[in-house]
Amino acid sequence: MVTGSLVTSRRAAFLGFACALAGCETSRDVLYQRPRVVESSALHDLLYLPPPKFRLDTAVFRFLDQTGQHKPNPNFADYSFAVTQGASNLLVQALHEAGNGSWFRVLERANVGDLLQERQIIRANRIEYAGPDKKPLPELGPLLNAGTIFEGGLVGYDTNTMTGGLGANYLAIGANVQYQRDTVSVSLRTVSTLTGEVLTSVETTKTIYSALLQGSIFKYVGFNKLLQVETGLSTNEPVTVCVTQAIELAVYASIMEGAISGIWSFADPGVQTKLIDGYMKMKGFAPEPVPPPPPGPPPEK
Repeated sequence: MVTGSLVTSRRAAFLGFACALAGCETSRDVLYQRPRVVESSALHDLLYLPPPKFRLDTAVFRFLDQTGQHKPNPNFADYSFAVTQGASNLLVQALHEAGNGSWFRVLERANVGDLLQERQIIRANRIEYAGPDKKPLPELGPLLNAGTIFEGGLVGYDTNTMTGGLGANYLAIGANVQYQRDTVSVSLRTVSTLTGEVLTSVETTKTIYSALLQGSIFKYVGFNKLLQVETGLSTNEPVTVCVTQAIELAVYASIMEGAISGIWSFADPGVQTKLIDGYMKMKGFAPEPVPPPPPGPPPEK
């Protein structure tokens, strides 16, 4: 009996050590990643948007987090922000990728002070120094003007909009899963620099899912020998990726709203009609059915 208990104990210890070692190896493979260049994650509809009739000069001064939300923490006060503070950069990237760069020529305005200072240095050098042929250097050309400005911000971040879970145990072997859903909202408007009129205004939302999966074993493998094994895995959608997708959808919606209002247009009118129909269906507005033609006069006998 003593020998059998000792063998069982050794088997349990070896099993626990093997599980722990496998868990460490798996965690290392999952968590470790080499640095890489971030690939374009733009929405397919925005990235492959057909070209416009005329390319638009636009600018982004600021696109800020207006939610004031901090990361929720039930244990202590966390003063880290819940969403990214670099939404302006994400908006510039989305505008730059619209139609593979065919829709907007994005002008630098967020750090325009640095640009103007550098141009002042270039202008001073061209005045004080001559070129290789001892002739004065040409004057610096003017900056481009933006016909439209994109403004707005992150206007909402709602946590725990949906929570739930499910679990089961049988003979001290069980598993459970828990999930949580958050929502981020983005507001984007297009403003004319000539008149100050708000040309388009759209709002988009994106859900953020988090899930937790846990499993456990609690069994006696011998007399006074207890085996307890626990494992778990959690996954969380990156908040920055979700904010990026909401901004990209807002840019796509702004383009379509401008095409509907006649502010700008696609190069191909036929393609524009199909895209507008698809966009209206996405918004939940089905096209109005075409009424049947009125009945004609009865046939003569």
